[in-house]
Amino acid sequence: MSSGQNSTANSTQATRGKSDIAWAHVIEGRDANGKKTYSCMYCGKTIKGGGINRMKQHLAKKSGEVGPCKKVPPDIQYQMHESLKAFDEKKMQSEENYDQLNPYGPGGFQFEGDDVYVNVDDEDDEVVRTIPQNNKGISINEGAGSGNKSRAPMTQKGKGKRHEPTKIGDYFAPRTTPGSQPTIKSALQTKEAIHRAHMIVGKFFYDTCIPINAVNSIYFQPMFDAAIAIGPGYKVPTYHQLRVPLLRDSKRELQLYIDTLKSSRAACGCTIMGDCWTDARQRNLINFLVYRPMGIAFVKSIDASDAVKDATLLSNLFLEVIEWVGVSNVVHMVTDNGANYKAAGGLVNATYKSMNWSPCAAHCLNLILSEISKMNHVHELAIKASTVTRYIYNRSWLLARLRKKKSWTEIVRPEATRFATTFLALHCIHEHMHDLQALVTSKEFASSRFAKEKKGKDAIDIILDKQFWNDCFVIVKIVEPLMRLLRIVDGDEKPSMGYVYEGMYRAIKEYICGCLLVKPSFSI
Repeated sequence: MSSGQNSTANSTQATRGKSDIAWAHVIEGRDANGKKTYSCMYCGKTIKGGGINRMKQHLAKKSGEVGPCKKVPPDIQYQMHESLKAFDEKKMQSEENYDQLNPYGPGGFQFEGDDVYVNVDDEDDEVVRTIPQNNKGISINEGAGSGNKSRAPMTQKGKGKRHEPTKIGDYFAPRTTPGSQPTIKSALQTKEAIHRAHMIVGKFFYDTCIPINAVNSIYFQPMFDAAIAIGPGYKVPTYHQLRVPLLRDSKRELQLYIDTLKSSRAACGCTIMGDCWTDARQRNLINFLVYRPMGIAFVKSIDASDAVKDATLLSNLFLEVIEWVGVSNVVHMVTDNGANYKAAGGLVNATYKSMNWSPCAAHCLNLILSEISKMNHVHELAIKASTVTRYIYNRSWLLARLRKKKSWTEIVRPEATRFATTFLALHCIHEHMHDLQALVTSKEFASSRFAKEKKGKDAIDIILDKQFWNDCFVIVKIVEPLMRLLRIVDGDEKPSMGYVYEGMYRAIKEYICGCLLVKPSFSI
C-alpha cells in the first residue's frame, strides 16, 4: 500500500472514530493547501470547509448550503434527516431555557462582556452560536458535552473574528424571515393545512374588526414565532394578563429604552420639535418631541385651545421643555413656519445663544402650495374641477357607468381643505379626461335627462373645454416637483434633510421650464 493510501486510510479511520453518525458515510481529508475536505462515500462530492453539518445536510437531501446527494440510500437519508431534526430541537430547547431565565429578552439587558460563545455540536467545531449571559452572570449552555466547551473563546476557530451579538429575532424560528429556507416540517405541509392556518388568522381579524394593516406591525410575525417556539401547549395570555401585568412590563421595558435614549443627549446633542395640530374634537394640541440620532421620544402634549398662542406663550413652553431635557443637551429646535412660532424661536435664541431655530420643511412646502392655490387662475380651475366632480358624484347613474371602466380610479374631490388637495384633485381629474369626454358625448348620456339639466350643461361645457384641460396639465406639471419633494420630506421612512436643497433646486428649474410652456392667456 502506498503512502498516499495509508494517509487516506488513517484519515478515514480517525474520522469514523467520531461520535456523529454522519462520519460513517464521509471521508475527511486535506487538500494541497492543508484545508480540510469532506467527501461523500456515495456520490463522491467533495466540499471544503463547513464541517460535518453541511455533509449531513447533503446526505439528508436538504437543499441550501450544499446540493443534495443523488445516490444516498433511503435508510441513510432518513437517519440524517432525523439527526438534523434532533439537532434543531436541541437548539430550540436551549432557546426556551434562555427565555425562561430572561423574560424580558436580551435587547435591554445586555451589556459589554455578557456574550458567551457555545458549541452547539460537539463534533462540528466550526458551528458556533452566540448566547448572551443572563442578568446574574450564569452562562446558558445549549447542551455541549463538557463544562469547558460551554465557554468558548471570543474568536471563531482561531480566525480572529469576533461574533456579532445575537439579535432578539434569532431566538424564535429564524426561518420565518422573508427569503429564508423553510424547515422540513413546514415544507412538507399541504396547501390545505396552510390555508386552514391562514383562515384562523383571518377570522380573528374579521371577528374583532382589527384593521388589516395590523399585519405590517413589526411584532406580528414575532408573535407567532414565539408561540411556535414554545410548542402546541402554549396558552395565550388572558384578559387580565394583557390588561395589568403585561402592560406594566411593557411600560417598564419602554422606559428602559427611553433611558438609553437619554444617555445619548450629552454625546451628540438633540433637537426639540413642536408639532401643532387640531384633533377631531377641534382641540388645538401642541406635541413636544425630542429628536436624537438614536430615535425620537415623545415628551408631552399641551392643550392650547383656551390660550392665545402668541410668541411669549410658545417660548415659555419651549423653554420649559428645554430645561427639562437639559440646556447643555439642546442645540436646535424645529417648529411650524407660522409668525408666532418664528418669533418664539427668536425669543428662545435670545435666552440661549447656543440654540438655533429652523422651520419645518414640510410646512414650508405646504405654505408654498397654499399661496399658489390662491392665485386667480388656479382658483378658477379648482372651482371648475369641483363643479365636474360634484356633478358626477351626485348622480349614481353617471358614476356607475364610469366605474365599469377597467382603468377607472376615484377622483379626489377638492374641498375646503388646506395645501395640496387642490393640486391632487386637478391631477386626478386630468387623468380621467378621456373617460369624462367619452361619457358626455355618448348616445346614452345625450338622450338622458342629465344632459338637459342646467348643471349638466355647465359640466358638459367644462369637460369639452380644451383650454380647461390644457391649464390643468400646465398646473400639474408646475407643482409636480414640489409635490414630489413634499412626499419625501413628509415621510417617515428615512431622513430627508439631505434632499431638501437639491429638491428645491430641481423644483425651481422645472418651474421655469413649465412657465415657458404657458400660453399668454395663462397668467400667474
